[in-house]
Amino acid sequence: MSDGDGSRDGGQSDGVVVREARPDERVAVRRVVDAAMLDPGDVAGAIARGDALVAVAGDRVVGALVLEPRDHGAHVAAVAVNRSRRGQGVGTALVETAAEQTDRLTAAFDPDVRPFYESLGFDIEPGDDGRLRGAR
Repeated sequence: MSDGDGSRDGGQSDGVVVREARPDERVAVRRVVDAAMLDPGDVAGAIARGDALVAVAGDRVVGALVLEPRDHGAHVAAVAVNRSRRGQGVGTALVETAAEQTDRLTAAFDPDVRPFYESLGFDIEPGDDGRLRGAR
């Protein structure tokens, strides 16, 4: 939820704070998702709309989630965590924060990350392209 300055504070995970990304963090968000070989689309536009979250440890962005607005909720365009912070609940905190901010959250993902989305309560179905679709 938005506080007085337009930021939305989310959960914390192991000293990591999840909040809305700021315009000056565009490059940091892009670096995190690029390192995961993901294409989130228009990062600057997502940040301007308030549809990008960052996980921050100290003053360093260690994870990012980019949303695409949909008619009845939002879709995860990309969620990525720095390799050194994986397995520490950062991705979980990002997705849970996004889910708290919308009525319905969807995602499309490869089968190897199915356990991650199942653990977050997503209902999962096979997609037409070999990927899976999830909704929460």
